[in-house]
Amino acid sequence: MEEDLRALLLGAPAVAVLVGPRVNFGRHPQGEPLPALVLTTVSDREGLTLSGPDGLQRARVQIDCWAPSCGEAKRLSRAVRERLHGHSGGGFRALILEAARDLGAPEAPGRPFRVSLDFLVTYSA
Repeated sequence: MEEDLRALLLGAPAVAVLVGPRVNFGRHPQGEPLPALVLTTVSDREGLTLSGPDGLQRARVQIDCWAPSCGEAKRLSRAVRERLHGHSGGGFRALILEAARDLGAPEAPGRPFRVSLDFLVTYSA
């Protein structure tokens, strides 16, 4: 799922023009430029029915949109939403935006801005 989700984002022209190849799971490498996306799998579980596993996984993935300015972080979050919300295809059954958070101004000058998006991801196991 991680590789496919990253490829889906990198394949979106509106996202790629803003971040280039800077879409990473876990963390953004220190010293690399912004804007960038950092993806974190918050939860991932196997789908079950009364008959047993249904062959699907259900995950919550947080996508943090990091940028030097608030406007850039918002533009990046809109590009991610446009690409992912409601998507199905490939191994993905559904990508649904569950929540979005503007995390306010940075505490110190020069710190990047962040918008966080939570997606519910249903995909083939």
